[in-house]
Amino acid sequence: MPQGTIRSFDAAGRSGVLLDDDLVELAFDADAMRASGLRELRIGQRVRFTVTGEGDARTVATLNIVSL
Repeated sequence: MPQGTIRSFDAAGRSGVLLDDDLVELAFDADAMRASGLRELRIGQRVRFTVTGEGDARTVATLNIVSL
């Protein structure tokens, strides 16, 4: 499972952007948060994640916190 760092998070919309370890930005939405059972994230927090789609259509499907 790849890892990355939360770059931005909008608590109201429960969406944001993470930066993976290859320095690629990937967006996540409220569906990814809901599928993960997470309520909140912090900027700079390390996460593991799964991705759906390919190429430019890749989006984050689930997130798991690596460190608090």
